[in-house]
Amino acid sequence: MMIFFKEQLALLSVPKTGTTAFQAALRDRADLVISGPPELKHAPLYRYNRWIRPMYEKVCGAELEVAAVMREPVSWLGSWYRYRQRPALDGKPNSTKGVTFDDFLHACCKGKPPAYANVGSQAKFLEAQPNGCKVSHLFRYEDQNGLKTFLEQRLDTELHLERKNVSPAAELPVCPESEARLRRKRAAEFEMYQSIPVS
Repeated sequence: MMIFFKEQLALLSVPKTGTTAFQAALRDRADLVISGPPELKHAPLYRYNRWIRPMYEKVCGAELEVAAVMREPVSWLGSWYRYRQRPALDGKPNSTKGVTFDDFLHACCKGKPPAYANVGSQAKFLEAQPNGCKVSHLFRYEDQNGLKTFLEQRLDTELHLERKNVSPAAELPVCPESEARLRRKRAAEFEMYQSIPVS
């Protein structure tokens, strides 16, 4: 998460959406950078609303706009699956080694997923709060240029991005039955993603 106080902007860091590259490019430009631990770096909107927003509102009298990135849901889960294939996780409960992608998707649809499929929900991460706190500027991961242009204009700066924290490449075919089940069980994800305007 990054805060740009003068520009009244907070940029959330949804996991597996490429925001690490933006954080690396803008960390010297931001007023507050939360790069760890993961629970704070990747604080969802409800955590921002509970802890960070009140700090700026009460101390500075400022209400920040919130920007975030969302990835197409199957692609997002594919990135998690590949990320959890890395050797450092071998033998651990959250490793996807030895698990097919279809089985991973099936596990992600369970009410209580096993550790390797417990990746949360982008829709829950970005869900508007009862007090009106919401994401004002939501971009598709697939539209990196849209986010880059927005940040360059809003922050009056030029961005030079390098790829960071990239999951290993792999072909991940999905059987139609698995995708249909995923779309049914995680409908909020697909609905939110489809609602994002394409720039």
